[in-house]
Amino acid sequence: MAEAAVDRSSKSGLGPAGKPFSTFERLVAWRYLRARRKEAFISVIAGFSFVGIMLGVATLIIVMAVMNGFRTELVSRILGINGHMIVQPVDGPFTDYPVLSGKLAAVPGIKMALPLVEGQVLASAQAGGSTGALVRGARAEDLTKLKTISDNIKSGDMVGYASGEGVLIGTRMADQLGLRVGDLITLTSPEGDITPMGVNPRIKSYKISGLFEIGMSEYDSSIIFMPLEEAQLFFNAEGLVQSIELFVDNPDDIDNLRPKVEEAAGRQIAITDWRQRNQTFFSALQVERNVMFMILTLIVLVAALNIISGLIMLVKDKGSDIAILRTMGASAGAIMRIFFMTGAAIGIVGTIAGVLLGVLVCVNIESIRQFFSWISGTVLFNPQVYFLSQLPAEMDLSETISIVVMALTLSFIATIFPAWRASRLDPVQALRYE
Repeated sequence: MAEAAVDRSSKSGLGPAGKPFSTFERLVAWRYLRARRKEAFISVIAGFSFVGIMLGVATLIIVMAVMNGFRTELVSRILGINGHMIVQPVDGPFTDYPVLSGKLAAVPGIKMALPLVEGQVLASAQAGGSTGALVRGARAEDLTKLKTISDNIKSGDMVGYASGEGVLIGTRMADQLGLRVGDLITLTSPEGDITPMGVNPRIKSYKISGLFEIGMSEYDSSIIFMPLEEAQLFFNAEGLVQSIELFVDNPDDIDNLRPKVEEAAGRQIAITDWRQRNQTFFSALQVERNVMFMILTLIVLVAALNIISGLIMLVKDKGSDIAILRTMGASAGAIMRIFFMTGAAIGIVGTIAGVLLGVLVCVNIESIRQFFSWISGTVLFNPQVYFLSQLPAEMDLSETISIVVMALTLSFIATIFPAWRASRLDPVQALRYE
C-alpha cells in the first residue's frame, strides 16, 4: 500500500517521499504564500512580518552605518589636528625642541613631529562679542604639512601666518565674532606681565590671515593657530615649547613605537597616546553602538514572532489540505519542509529588501537629512550639538553580513515550530468533520 501511495504521489507530481525541497514542495509552498480572498487575514499577518523584517534589517544597517561613520569621522578629525603621541618633558623644558623634533621625526613610522605652545585665551572682536579659545602655536612649515588645516583654508591664505604677522581661526569662530580675513582679533591671556602689583593680563590684537574649516564644529569654533615664535612671546615661553606631538603612519601601532621614541629622545620624557586621551569618549561610543545593536535586534525578533503566528493560523486553515496530502503519500518531512519554505521565504525576501533599503538610505543619507530639514523647517543633526557638519554613514561589510545572518537565523527558527506542528497533524482527525 505504501509503495502504491508513493507511486501515485510520484505520478501526480509529488516527488519521492523524503526528497528535500522537491518541485512539488516548492509549488505547494508558493501556493500557500499567495492569498485567497478568504485567507486575507493570514496574508495581512504575513505582510506585517515581511515589513517588520525589512524595516528591522534596514534600521540596523542604517544605524550601525551612521555610528561607524560617526566614529570614523571623529577619529579622523580628532587625530587629524591632534598628534597620535604627545611627548612632554620630565627633567626640564624642551629648549632644544628643533633638534629633538628632528630626532623624533626620523624614527621609522613617524610622519611628523610638531612642537607646540598652547594656552587658553579670551578672543574678542572690535565690534563686540567674545568667546573662549585655545591658542596653538606652531611653525608655519609644520602647519603646512598638517593637511587637515592647510588643505581646508576656506578664506585667505597662510602667507601672513608664515611671515609671523597673522593667525588662523576657524570659520565658526569667525561667524560667531563677525570677523573676516584681514580683521583684527583681540586675545586676552591671564598669564601676562609680572609687576609689583601682581600679574597683569596680556592683551594683544592679531590680524586674521585665513579661515579654516575642519568640519568638526568644536574645533572650528575654539582653536586659533598662531606662529610659534609669537605664541612663545605671548605666553611667556621664549625659547621653549610645552610638548611635541607626533603623527604616525599607523595609529594602532603606538605600543611598538613607544620604546623607539623614548630611545630617540635620549632624555626623560612622558608619552601620552591618543587612546589614553580619548579613552572615555571612544569607550562610550563602543558601548552605545553595542546597546543600539541589541535594542534594534528586537525589531527583527518581533517580526519573526509574527511569522510564527501567521504560520500557525495557516496550518489550522490548511488542516484538510495537509490531511489529503498525507493520504496521497506525502511524508511528514515533506509537510514540514513545505511550511518551513513558506515561512523562510518571508524572512529571506524581507531580509533582502531590508538590505537594499538600508544601502539606499546610507548612500543618500545626507540628501535625506537635508530634505527632511527643508520639509520641517528645522535644523536636523545640528552641528553645534553633534560636532560634525554632515551626517556620516559608513557601511561595514562584515557587520552587514552579521545582520543578514542574524535576521535569516531568527526567521528560520521562527518557522520550525509551526512547520513541526503541521507535520504532526493526524489526517484522520483533520478529515473527520470534513
